[in-house]
Amino acid sequence: MNAPQLSLAIREAMLTADPSAKVMATRNLVRRWRAGELAFAFDHPMPDVPARPEKPELLPPNAMPKRGRGGSERGRIALLHALAHIEFVAIDLALDAAGRFGAAMGRAFVDDWLSVAADESMHYALLARRLRTLGSFYGAMPAHDGLWDAARETAHDVAARLAVVPMVLEARALDVTPMTVERFLAAGDERSARVLQRILDDEIRHVRFGTKHFSAVCEIRGESPPDAWKTLVAQHFRGAIKPPFNDSARRSAGLSLDFMAGVA
Repeated sequence: MNAPQLSLAIREAMLTADPSAKVMATRNLVRRWRAGELAFAFDHPMPDVPARPEKPELLPPNAMPKRGRGGSERGRIALLHALAHIEFVAIDLALDAAGRFGAAMGRAFVDDWLSVAADESMHYALLARRLRTLGSFYGAMPAHDGLWDAARETAHDVAARLAVVPMVLEARALDVTPMTVERFLAAGDERSARVLQRILDDEIRHVRFGTKHFSAVCEIRGESPPDAWKTLVAQHFRGAIKPPFNDSARRSAGLSLDFMAGVA
């Protein structure tokens, strides 16, 4: 009997709306993949839009209410909720990368992005649990779907996807998370700070996966990785890349000064 296709398992996880069920579906498919129970086959297309729960309400980014910087408990809860939403969407971003580009990119690429999906599932679960401890829950506040806009914009090209999602959006977390950790520590919220530090440590590895595979694609295409990255970011990223940069974390993730020269 033939093993179930990896692409079908990924598609089913992406079309799971309930956050807890999505986490379990993602963990299960990663476990089955690592155990050799899913075939390296991609006959099932990835959904254009993943399933989403009824809550949180999704608003345009410019319609989102302002939140504090993490000094008050209310501000910390709002920030944790925003981060939980980012990690929830990041599960689908990682799954989509594996399912959409895995056939062309190979098993090592799939291994890396399913590992990222498992990490993002764990990050979401940690943040959701922390929200509950603080008397709130994921879905209690509105959120925006700007992250998935990046997936739509780059669905046609693996290099564009890697340039924008891990090498811009996730790399931004390397810059801002240390300051957020310090604010939570200053407010006496050590438990949240530990969660954020764990996420930061994993995000360095995620960005490194992005730079590694991006550089491999550029080598095949005969392009300079820093030059190609800047071109693709200009074409497919609607925001601005602004300092300050966490230079040490970016270097650890493979984003050398050659990449960052002239972008801000």
